[in-house]
Amino acid sequence: MSNEIKEAQEGISEIEDIYDTDYQIGQDNIEKWGFDMHAPVFPTSAGLILLFVVGSLMFPEESKLGLEATRNWIQEVFDWMFLSAGNFFVLFCLVLIVLPVGKIRLGGDDARPDFSVVSWFAMLFAAGMGTGLVFWGVAEPLNHYMEPHYAEPETAAAMRDAMRYSFFHWGLHPWAIYLVLALSIAYFHFRIGLPLAPRSVLWPLLGQRIYGPIGHAVDILCTVGTLLGVATSLGLGAMQINAGLARSLDLPTGTGVQIGIIVAITLVATISVVSGLQRGIRRLSSLNIAFAALLLAFVFLIGPTLSIIATFFESLGTYLVSLPAMSLEIGLGLPTEWETNWTLFYWGWWISWSPFVGIFVARISRGRTVREVILVGHVAEGHVQSRCAGANQGAFRREWQFPCQETQRRVAPAQWLPKGRRTSAVGGVALARTGSGQSFARAHCP
Repeated sequence: MSNEIKEAQEGISEIEDIYDTDYQIGQDNIEKWGFDMHAPVFPTSAGLILLFVVGSLMFPEESKLGLEATRNWIQEVFDWMFLSAGNFFVLFCLVLIVLPVGKIRLGGDDARPDFSVVSWFAMLFAAGMGTGLVFWGVAEPLNHYMEPHYAEPETAAAMRDAMRYSFFHWGLHPWAIYLVLALSIAYFHFRIGLPLAPRSVLWPLLGQRIYGPIGHAVDILCTVGTLLGVATSLGLGAMQINAGLARSLDLPTGTGVQIGIIVAITLVATISVVSGLQRGIRRLSSLNIAFAALLLAFVFLIGPTLSIIATFFESLGTYLVSLPAMSLEIGLGLPTEWETNWTLFYWGWWISWSPFVGIFVARISRGRTVREVILVGHVAEGHVQSRCAGANQGAFRREWQFPCQETQRRVAPAQWLPKGRRTSAVGGVALARTGSGQSFARAHCP
């Protein structure tokens, strides 16, 4: 085995020599007003985003129809590609774990990690999911329970469907999508000396041309896609926080409050970024995972504890057994409305986030081996996220099994959900959007 590892390392060294480049990172950047900007990428990306925002504000209805038509076309034509790519990435990551290349150390053989295991894990957790896990960890299984993919609504079979698909959407596949890009960028940046940018992964195909128009186009596309993905998460997160504060503290709901929430989140994020990785992002991530652990412990101890434990292990087993079948639900015709609203939406969301998460994971993983990154990011992070989702789901299991008399009430327009996301959950209340666009709440055991 040692000879095989030695031969693999020699082969890697030969490949690195082939990919050797004289390019100096940042040599084409412009430094003005305290900013270090890439000349073509930054202004072009900013211009496209500004054009998109202004156009959407000036022509809201036309923009909505155009974006919905584009999304529907992409999902109908490329649904097979989304699912197949996710499956390939999962298998690829699992293969890398057992191959000798898993021993490759990002940053060189003598490199040592910049962050402790705890800090590194916290930053991975914060970058990968965030508020979506806390919110949809409850909302998604409730939705699937009331509107399941296959089973009859509000039955034991619907509950099992709700669990396994929630684990599927937040389990191995999202992190596989992130890690493939993260490892590619990290390898070419730390081992070859290429820029810490998506264009670097195309070096084997394009060579020096990654520094030309094609490379610029790739980075611009990833930048715009990332900003739109962040905008989606920030908008949904603001609505969710507003709804939670309205229920808990009786605060008003509305656009003004949500704008204030977005400004507050942006301010904290900006301060964290300006403070740097060591002082800002690392500390904020550690604080974030500490609060997440406290929330998990609170839900677990308040209970029903036994139901949470049973739900987690039963759901995990169902998920692992059903994983091949769920992963291959590509279908012979057009995707169903359920698949479009959930699985394909999630896969597109993860892909839009992958450039940002990939670059961030690559940056903080210097000194780690390929195997470490996959095991921690793919297995440990996915397991923790599934455990968080399982705890939240288990806390609602009693209500699923012994539903109280259901009531309906209309909720404020600010609590409406985007089209395709049928329900949400705030404090044990499922917010359901009807086909007419009106929002109601179905209260389970108030």
